[in-house]
Amino acid sequence: MSTCTARSGAAGVQLKRAVCARCLRAKSACICAWIAPVASSVELLILQHPLEVGNAKNSARLLHLSVSPSRMVTGETFDAAVLTALLEEGGRTPVLLYPDTPGAPSSAMPEAPAKLRLVIVDATWRKSRKMLYCNPLLQTLPRMTLRAMPPSHYRIRKAHAPDQLSTLEAAAYALMQFDADPARWQGLLDAFDGFVGQQLSYVPA
Repeated sequence: MSTCTARSGAAGVQLKRAVCARCLRAKSACICAWIAPVASSVELLILQHPLEVGNAKNSARLLHLSVSPSRMVTGETFDAAVLTALLEEGGRTPVLLYPDTPGAPSSAMPEAPAKLRLVIVDATWRKSRKMLYCNPLLQTLPRMTLRAMPPSHYRIRKAHAPDQLSTLEAAAYALMQFDADPARWQGLLDAFDGFVGQQLSYVPA
């Protein structure tokens, strides 16, 4: 029996406090101060699991607001035609940023970053595997895997290994590999540290 559930679109959240129209968080927890604009030759497509939408610890919104061009779409199981359109829009080649798994497609890259669309699944590890299972088209994409990464600064979420990165960190390190000036992305990582510090300030000592 399939465990895939047809879920797409924004998660239903009842807002009781004033919300920032830009970052979509409560104004008292606005993260717009940490937006670090940076232009990318590679386009980002962020597929965000619905459970991440209202999670204050999630870094994907900050990533989306900082990197241009980028697009963020919420869903768990996508209509095949809709997902195909998202992946192939504009003639870019979609490449999935995801760890190696047995039987995964080759990680061949297109000739130029301007031809690339980097697809990022924003979810917990368990939910990301379900999203791949429920969207077979994602399983067919050539894959980019990060290796020998520095320890994550994502102190607000539990990780099983020091090199398990946040969505923002993983995207930044991936984009560095396509940039002739990778130091341009350090500002985004510095902003992420500020974001993490803000979230930690809400945790009682």
